[in-house]
Amino acid sequence: MIKINVLSRNKKWNKYINSPHSYFNSQAKRLSRASFINRGNFQFTLLLSESNEVKYLNKTFRKKNKTTDVLSFPFYHVKELKKLLKKKESIYLGDIVINFNKIKKKNDVIFRKHLDQLWIHGLLHLFGYTHKKNVEYNKMRKLEQFLLNL
Repeated sequence: MIKINVLSRNKKWNKYINSPHSYFNSQAKRLSRASFINRGNFQFTLLLSESNEVKYLNKTFRKKNKTTDVLSFPFYHVKELKKLLKKKESIYLGDIVINFNKIKKKNDVIFRKHLDQLWIHGLLHLFGYTHKKNVEYNKMRKLEQFLLNL
C-alpha cells in the first residue's frame, strides 16, 4: 500500500484538482495492485509546486540551474531499500516535486494524464529506477505504462 502526503503551495493546482490529497491517494490505491508495490507499506511526500521553486530545488540539490517537470529525492539507496523490503517494514520512500508550469493544460483530462505520468515517473525514481542508459530508460518506460494502465 502507498500513502501520499500531499503539499501544495500554489492555488493554480485547485483549478484542475479539487482535493489533491484525495486524488493522489485514490490513484495510489490503484497502484497497489502491482506486485512490487504490494510487498510493503510505502509512504512519500508529493509537493505540488511551480517553476521558481523547482528551479531553486534543482539548483540547490542537483547543481542544475534550470527548471524541470519533476524532481525526485529518494530517501534510500536501492540496496538499503531492498533490505528494508525483506523486513516488511513501513518505508518512507522520499519526496517528489511536480512543476505545475510544465504540465500540459489543454483540459482537465489531459492535465491529469500528464500529471499522473510525472508523479509515477517520480515514484519509480524513489524505488531506484533510473534512465541514464537506453536499456534502463526502456525498462522504466514500460513500467510507467504498466502502472498508468492499472
